Amino acid sequence: MFQRVALIVLDSVGVGAMPDWAAFGDPEPGDTLGHLASRRPLALPNLCRLGLANIRPFDYLMPAGAPLASYGRCALASPGKDTTTGHWELAGVILDRPFPLYPQGFPLEILDEFRARTGRGVLGNKPASGTEIIKELGEEHLRTGDLIVYTSADSVFQIAAHEETVPLDELYRCCGMAREILRGPHEVGRVIARPFVGAPGSFVRTANRHDYAVAPPPDMLLDRLSGAGVPVVSVGKIADVFLNRGVSQSYKTKSNEEGMWCTLEALNAHSEGLIFVNLVDFDMLFGHRNDPEGYSCALEQTDQWVPALLDSLRDDDLLIFTADHGCDPTTASTDHTREYVPLLAYSPGLRGGVDLGTRASLADIGQTVAENFGVKLEQGESFLEAMRPARTGPPAK
Repeated sequence: MFQRVALIVLDSVGVGAMPDWAAFGDPEPGDTLGHLASRRPLALPNLCRLGLANIRPFDYLMPAGAPLASYGRCALASPGKDTTTGHWELAGVILDRPFPLYPQGFPLEILDEFRARTGRGVLGNKPASGTEIIKELGEEHLRTGDLIVYTSADSVFQIAAHEETVPLDELYRCCGMAREILRGPHEVGRVIARPFVGAPGSFVRTANRHDYAVAPPPDMLLDRLSGAGVPVVSVGKIADVFLNRGVSQSYKTKSNEEGMWCTLEALNAHSEGLIFVNLVDFDMLFGHRNDPEGYSCALEQTDQWVPALLDSLRDDDLLIFTADHGCDPTTASTDHTREYVPLLAYSPGLRGGVDLGTRASLADIGQTVAENFGVKLEQGESFLEAMRPARTGPPAK
């Protein structure tokens, strides 16, 4: 039905708490977009033309009378609220058990092996905000050379180190060692390198973060597409999340701005296949730092990019906007929030305005992409046929 699909993950842009939010440690119901919209009017005219405000009511955001896109929201069926869980579910993998969490820190047997293999000591070993823990322990790290190890409410083993104390290649090797150690019952979703620079009192994390994800199960979306000869282009951290499985080309990015530019470049360079994008700043820079104004500005900057994105599409393209979880910057916590995520599906060659309702899982998106390219996933219900037939007139942009 479509020669190209651009699947864009607005990382952490949730649209309201799921009923089971309390079971996942949220201190209050998360509503990332709703709470941001209630703080001040958001200038999101282009996303609203697509149908963002038709998904549900938002303060100051007007629903479109004739949305350009089909619209709805997706529940997260897997037990979790993290990057790996959300992206795997997008690819058709619904977990039956959550990745392990470490609210009391990692067990000694894990840290003892990590120390022995890396030759460095460990500081921290507790859940923490990444910016706060380098404020707390960065000076001691500079003095001792010990690695700062911490986790969060997500299944992550994070290693922070100053780039002048621990060179990047060594930090990356240490992360690889941790990934090898964290197997079996301790197989966390991601090991993450968190390098920083600066002096005590002014430490700053750099863009040289690197994720070491656990391998996804076989036959997820990217495997199926690759096996069918369908090109898969990654923009942002998608390739890291899926360990490059099924990825034919990868655009590495360090910001939303770079990710948006690379998406346009990918659309210009690739005439078919899946272009799978993650725009990470919402989560990394603003959600986890409880910065609602920064988050709001990032949404508005993305909205300003949407017209250029739409102008890059052909009649046989499908554009899907969604998210992987929430990260409400207005709550007391800096952790992800268990939320529904938006679903906007637009093509210049389709009439919009179809209410796709509440989808049972993010896997519905993966199944839709799979069906379009002639393959099938084990999980998810496609909404490809629910979208209306082709317009009779020129596309509205």
